[in-house]
Amino acid sequence: MTYWFINVWFLLAAVLIAVVALLLTRQSQAAGTRTRPDIRAALGALAVVLVLTAIFDNAIIGFGIVDYDPSKISGVRLGFAPLEDFAYTVAAALIVPSVWAFLAKRPNRSESS
Repeated sequence: MTYWFINVWFLLAAVLIAVVALLLTRQSQAAGTRTRPDIRAALGALAVVLVLTAIFDNAIIGFGIVDYDPSKISGVRLGFAPLEDFAYTVAAALIVPSVWAFLAKRPNRSESS
């Protein structure tokens, strides 16, 4: 089993959660109960955490703290870090704003009347 095989499941789950969040917030936004996740903010956050992932993953792999089985990675690396290592960052950047949208404060019925 390769890391990409594992990552596919995480990425599919993250995409599914993001799609559900967008659909639910679109429906409830018309009723004024939820705000939709800001795609630009999510992309900005993704850019920042990808850079941080690249820096810190290269450090921990370069110093020998963590290593990957060469037979389980694609071989494509950004510095020392295998490309597969960035999938978790992408999944988190999809899931966090989606969960935030799910948990957005809804006005009480008494407040909206």
